[in-house]
Amino acid sequence: MNTHFTRTIGSSLTPEQAFQVILDVPAWWSGYFNEHFEGETKALNDVFSFTAGDGAHYSRQQLTELVPGVKIVWLVTDSRLSFLEKQDEWTGSRLVFDISREGDRTMVRFTHEGLTPEVECYDNCTPAWAQYLQGKLLPLLNPPQA
Repeated sequence: MNTHFTRTIGSSLTPEQAFQVILDVPAWWSGYFNEHFEGETKALNDVFSFTAGDGAHYSRQQLTELVPGVKIVWLVTDSRLSFLEKQDEWTGSRLVFDISREGDRTMVRFTHEGLTPEVECYDNCTPAWAQYLQGKLLPLLNPPQA
């Protein structure tokens, strides 16, 4: 099957504004599981670590591709997910944000390359991703109109 977890979110912001929102990772990848960040998330080759669930999830990401208003890619360079048998399952996977303009909307397509139904984390990680993307990132990409 090999279908990577993917979600698309519509935004009222311009692609450039959406790009900036996504780069502020602590603003949207937090608020549910006692998350903690270390490092930088805004420039090419920046490295940051993410810990959640009182240490149940640890991952280290490097920003490997940055095309303003178009694309953001992080490579997971290290991971320890204590609730999995293969705790480093995320290592080597990529977190990809593709940004495009469709009519009067900006579309943000998130893909976790490597998070497929065949891997153990899929059933636990996809609901968490959906929660962060819908509950935290979506409102930031669609702020109330003044």
